[in-house]
Amino acid sequence: MAEVFAVRRARLRDRCLAAGSGAALVSRSANVRYLAGAAPAGAVLLLGPEGDELLCPDGPPADQEDGRPDEHLRLTVLPAPGGDPAVAAAGRLSSVGAVTLAVEEHHLTVARHRALHSVAPRLRLADLARAVEQQRIIKDEDEIRCLRTAGEITDQALGELLESILVGRTERHLALELERRLVDHGAAGPSLPTSVATGPNAGLSGHRPSDRRVEEGDLLSVRLGAVYRGYRCEIGRTFVIGTAPADWQIELYDLVFAAQRAGREALVPGAACRDVDLAARHVLEAAGHGGTLGPSTGHGVGLEIDEDPQLAPAAMGKLDACVPVTVEPGVHLPGRGGVRIDDTLVVRPEADGGPELLTITTKELLAL
Repeated sequence: MAEVFAVRRARLRDRCLAAGSGAALVSRSANVRYLAGAAPAGAVLLLGPEGDELLCPDGPPADQEDGRPDEHLRLTVLPAPGGDPAVAAAGRLSSVGAVTLAVEEHHLTVARHRALHSVAPRLRLADLARAVEQQRIIKDEDEIRCLRTAGEITDQALGELLESILVGRTERHLALELERRLVDHGAAGPSLPTSVATGPNAGLSGHRPSDRRVEEGDLLSVRLGAVYRGYRCEIGRTFVIGTAPADWQIELYDLVFAAQRAGREALVPGAACRDVDLAARHVLEAAGHGGTLGPSTGHGVGLEIDEDPQLAPAAMGKLDACVPVTVEPGVHLPGRGGVRIDDTLVVRPEADGGPELLTITTKELLAL
């Protein structure tokens, strides 16, 4: 893996040099981990003229789940408590006569930017922009294996919950149990706030579990995901509780399922991101539910649960192979409930079997 991190840093260094910057300071945690193999709390990564260095306000992570720094990196732990590694990096560059430093302006606070300038007033700060985030979009097979394992853990946790008695239990209790099961099966924790929504809450995007109890005849929608070696996936499913579903529940479920299938089938290398969104959105709009989908149909996943690319009507760019994304349409009917179906997939060419589904829990409308 050390070679992988070195190659990633070399790509970023070449990009900086082409833009006129001889050094780069990476401060966003997910980006530090992507390039260094680990991101101890508060650490920054300096790609400098005298080599690459991971500067930490504390020691390296002790937990393997948090990753291990690339052994080829110089690791510096600041001696004084409260020191800022970014400021220390700027001061070090200034002392060796560096002229330009590319920084992640979208991540730096104004106060931190001023602190960098105060210790290195002659060092010109350029904007690295979202160069690392763009580099992270296409995953290698090791990253995809981690995502695949995260999907397996998530499916296991959800499958076990579905075998238990649900009636009478609260949304909050079920959400806590799902998160415990994720950890029991090897996850570092949940990849996103676990959502359990019942009855009139079902299908609400981002619903926070409440003390409402599961009742017979409810729709129940869940959304959860596991973190495995830093990589995050998500799944969303909807079920009916205790009885055969009503006609309106079947009709709504079939509609959302058709929209999700249309989005999944549009995941091919070279497809415009906006076209994937429109494929799912068109199905809902044709049935009079276009306004319920929200701003996007899905998004990229990886070291963060919401990465580029965005699958949205105004999204720019096209999909590449080996890009993991979610497809997650939903419809909510106020006062009645709703349906959400969410999968994590990897874009693959048709010759390789098309999109690879990482979350395989059944999408049938089960009565639990």
